[in-house]
Amino acid sequence: MTSRLLITGTDTGVGKTMVGCALGFAMKVRGLRVGVMKPAETGCVEQAGQLIPADALALRASASANHPLELICPYRYRSPLAPAAAAEADALAPPEPGRIISLCERIAADSDVVIVEGAGGIAVPLTWDFNYADLAAALGLTVILVVANRLGCLNAAMLSLEYAARRNLPVAGYILNDAQRADSPAARTNALSLQRLTRVAALGSVRYKEPLPLEIVNRVLDFFSQSLGIKSP
Repeated sequence: MTSRLLITGTDTGVGKTMVGCALGFAMKVRGLRVGVMKPAETGCVEQAGQLIPADALALRASASANHPLELICPYRYRSPLAPAAAAEADALAPPEPGRIISLCERIAADSDVVIVEGAGGIAVPLTWDFNYADLAAALGLTVILVVANRLGCLNAAMLSLEYAARRNLPVAGYILNDAQRADSPAARTNALSLQRLTRVAALGSVRYKEPLPLEIVNRVLDFFSQSLGIKSP
């Protein structure tokens, strides 16, 4: 049975790609066939007439995924906006949910685990009536929430987790990431505050510019070893 993850965040720029790449690499070195997907990437730079999806390329390289980039990242936009808005701003076709679902199923067909990275947060619209929570529900994705460790993240984290719960999405846990160098009262106390506010599992914390700790990798793999059949480390 293929295990399926959605790496989402409390905001943009919180470290989703870093987490997705680290988990993809960790699963690959444990002998798992890892598929990755970034259904829509915005803010792409154009080179030689093509829009280059940097996040999708990083995911593919880290996991040594052998699927073509057209499957991994079928929708690419220049404008650094939510996919639904970027499509309008760039005068390009918007993402088609049915096509994304079909492509993800193709990736899953020859993968032990599929890591899907969202854009921004879980309620960000792919189209104006289909967001990443809808995609998670359609594909049976288990959510990992990346929380930027800064002032204001408690509210964003709680709203994201409560929205996932209302949508009946399984949540493996959250990762608190020092997305920026900071030594503030908020940054020093957010980890304890979140543990007091929610029963959702705290998978661990990542310090600024440091690799994903092994304890986080082990907790993620342990979650899936129990629930979806992935071998624990």
